[in-house]
Amino acid sequence: MLILSAAIYPDMTRLSVNINKIATLRNARGGDMPNVEKAALDVESFGAEGITVHPRPDQRHIRYSDVRIIRPQVKTEFNIEGNPVPSFVDLVAEVVPDQVTLVPDAPDAITSNAGWNTLENRTFLTEMCRFFKSRGIRTSIFIDPDPEMARGAALCGADRVELYTEGYASAFSRGKEEAVAPYVRAAEAAREAGLGVNAGHDLNLQNLRYFIGRIPWTAEVSIGHAIICDALYMGLEKTIRAYLAEIRNF
Repeated sequence: MLILSAAIYPDMTRLSVNINKIATLRNARGGDMPNVEKAALDVESFGAEGITVHPRPDQRHIRYSDVRIIRPQVKTEFNIEGNPVPSFVDLVAEVVPDQVTLVPDAPDAITSNAGWNTLENRTFLTEMCRFFKSRGIRTSIFIDPDPEMARGAALCGADRVELYTEGYASAFSRGKEEAVAPYVRAAEAAREAGLGVNAGHDLNLQNLRYFIGRIPWTAEVSIGHAIICDALYMGLEKTIRAYLAEIRNF
């Protein structure tokens, strides 16, 4: 019988807040407003259970230097996501986050727009998983909602997958059950393979509760853009608490 670790399947879905958009706002004017380090600590104090950063080589939002400053301050889970190019790999090995999420971003991508083909990239992803896990870092692979990609991630040695939820969010208003169905299948395949399940991209106050209700073993959701958009009207603290309420009350 397969015994599943509590570290892979926690009792409750956790909210990890991606603070990239706060850095984007700072970078638009230069200087240090808003202060990214303070924002990370505030987000934690408002109840978020994790901080996510996604540094890109062009450093157009979160910079490598930000990651080095923020890492020692974060008391909750620290998740770094990105394409494992050499500079990224070196950064992750240096700061040792709780989790690294491998995302196949092109250098010029505005935002993440596809998951890994874990079968075609098995050799490379296996090498990356082995490297990060040897340093005590939980490793997650960003995938499209495809059971084969989930099973492939397990063969690569990943601890978790993160389901790329843009498709779910886009289709939600046209029919939520149809929108979530492929994600349920992929999440079930991941669970059967012994992987934890994370999710992220375009999850918001309208679609988050339903997603977690259909996939209650979701370990973590990573949300950034929608939180910052809502915070323009609601304020950051009330927004964080609103997202936590959606997660807790499904």
